[in-house]
Formats: sequence, C-alpha cells, structure tokens
Amino acid sequence: MRTAVVVGAGLGGLAVAGALARSGWQVTVLERADRVRPEPTAVVLWPNGVRALHALGLGAGLDAIATALPDGGVRRPDGHWLVQPRPTPADRMPVVVHREDLHDALIAGLGERVELRTGVAVDTVRVRSGERPAVGAGRHLVEADLVVAADGTDSAVRRQLAPEAAVVSSGSASWRAVIPWYRAPRLAVDQPLGGEVLGAGYRFVAASLGERGSSGASRRGGIYWVATAAGAPRPEPPETQLALLKRWYAGWPAPVGELLDATEPDDLVQQEVRELRPLPRAYGFPAGPGGVVLLGDAAHAMPPHLGQGACLAFEDAATLSSLLRESRLPDAVQAYDRLRRPRAATVVRQTRRMSAVLQARGRLALRARDAALGTINPRLLSSAAASAAQWRPPTQTP
Repeated sequence: MRTAVVVGAGLGGLAVAGALARSGWQVTVLERADRVRPEPTAVVLWPNGVRALHALGLGAGLDAIATALPDGGVRRPDGHWLVQPRPTPADRMPVVVHREDLHDALIAGLGERVELRTGVAVDTVRVRSGERPAVGAGRHLVEADLVVAADGTDSAVRRQLAPEAAVVSSGSASWRAVIPWYRAPRLAVDQPLGGEVLGAGYRFVAASLGERGSSGASRRGGIYWVATAAGAPRPEPPETQLALLKRWYAGWPAPVGELLDATEPDDLVQQEVRELRPLPRAYGFPAGPGGVVLLGDAAHAMPPHLGQGACLAFEDAATLSSLLRESRLPDAVQAYDRLRRPRAATVVRQTRRMSAVLQARGRLALRARDAALGTINPRLLSSAAASAAQWRPPTQTP
C-alpha cells in the first residue's frame, strides 16, 4: 500500500488527504496545532475551486452549503458607482461558503485510511536520492512514499526546499467576520451585498451566506464581510480594533455601517496580508521512489484580492490526485511541478496587478484609479474569471 504524509490540516491539506485515501493510500496528517479548528469566517470559491472540489469527489457536499455570489459592483466611499453591477454568466459566478461548513465536509471525506495527528510541529524534511522522503518533528521522523507540504505561508518544509521564496508583507491587514442571522441587520432592498467599496487604501466587501432563516444542520448562515486597510496589523484587543474599523469606515455607504454595528469583537479575525516573493523555483522535489510536493499557501501565498487562495489549493489537490492515478509516483511529482508552477504564476501575476489598483493612495493616484477603474477592474476580473472557468484537472476533458 502506498503511503503519504500530509503536513498541515488546513483546507488544502484535508482535501488532498481525503483524495489520496479514497484512491487507496494510507495517509498520515500532521498538524502543528493541538486542535484542528477552522476560522469562524467564510471563503469565496470561483468556478475553478468548485470544479476542483467536484473532481475530488466533494461536489455533493459543496452544493449543500454554498451560496451563489452575484456581481455587486464597485463603489467609492461617497456611494458613487465606479463599476455598476452586471449579470454574471453561470459558469463564472463564484460561491461563498462558511469555512466551518467546508471544514466539516472535508473532515467527513477523510475516511478510515487517514490518521490525523495534532500537536506535531514539523521542522525538518529529508529529500535524498535512494531514500524515501521524510519529515521530522524534533527527534521523531516520519517517512512515506509521498510528502505533501500543505503547512501554509510559513511552511517549514518550503523554507528548507525552496529558501529563495521569502514571505513578505503586502502592506495591509484584513479583518473578517460572519454575523449570524439572529444578529444580522435587516437591510433595505437598495443596500447591495456581494459588491465592494474602495477608498484610499481601504476596501470593504460583504456577502450573504444563504437566505435569512434558511440555515440548517448542514449550513451556517449569516452575513460575511471583509475589510482591508493599508498598514500593519493592530496590536490592540478586538474591542479597540472594532472601534477603529467603525471610525475608519464612518460615512461609507450602506450597509457598511450597519454591518460593523452588528459585529461583536469576538467575531473579528485579523490577519496580516502576506505573500511569497519570489515564488518557489519548484513545486515538486523527487526523492528515492517518491518525492515531496508543495501545495496551497506553502507554494503560492498571495494577497486575497481575487479570492484565489483556496481555489488554487483545491486545484493543487485535484491535479496531484489525478496525476497519481495516471502515472508512476516519481513521474507524477515531476508532472505536478510542470503543471502547477505556470498556473500559479499566472494567477499571482493577476492578483498583484489588482493589488496595485486597490492600494492606490494619494489624490492624484485615486483620481487616476477612479477614472480608469471602470475599464481596468472589469478587464482584470474578467481575465481572472475566464482563467478560472477554463481550468480543469489534467485528465478531465471539457
């Protein structure tokens, strides 16, 4: 029986672990934290992410927890429309999913061939010719035919195999929250969700997780919002952070104020926006009869402006799973590297272009951005959406 070690029990790690187990592999998942607990926020999945989850055999579970996210347009803080909402073709419409619901679906898909070990901090990796790859946690060494490094932006495995890929700040911080329906404000018909508001270094996006009152055992409902601000993360307690957000976004168009007023400090999840510059020189590292691959943020951490982080992680998992079914293990590791690096580079390049647009500051820069945004933003988003819609697993035909 072929064996695999997956380092990291995030969304990408759980997805690839379940896929390998369903293909007959014996899988060990090593997680640094003492508990596998997702953030109480949400995640946007574009068509490529949805297609990847279907390829991984998780489509039915996703359909039960996902909500379509129509185009809500782009406005300035004074309410002026920069980009009017437009109809979105069904094959390009993203969905939004509560992260805890998605986590539950991934856990349910692991099966009996997956052993999950928590409190294991991997700090070394062994990649040698003639020996099976292995990872170490202190004095304990775990070897397998395949090692999947899905241990996030600060990946210990990537630091040793691709030290040229440095983690750098993108110059901003983000706050995310889900307001459950029982606390969510009742918004007027003309208060759009699913759109975004752009200021000078500030951004606010909101989306609905289903319909009010529709939440059940398989779905957590509410209103999800994300606020991004230029600068470093705030060291103050959540109560002070929420007060700062209300001050920064005061006077912004509805429903920004209403959503912040309905948010409680414990709802907030703050995160520094970071990325890899440059990207790793390789995503696959052959070793003996198998090898090591980088997956998810360990391979291509990027700003969240195009909502592609989780999508690319699921693409990685679906691609690797497909290649392992069709090829010998060493060949699959090399094919994974060959397919994923250009794909990730394209999406990262699009994301960085969008970052430059969104982070414009200063009077002249803002005027130029606002004047051009009506053409720049739709063109960039259209390009990203088209790229997302076109992706398919290696052996899946259109």
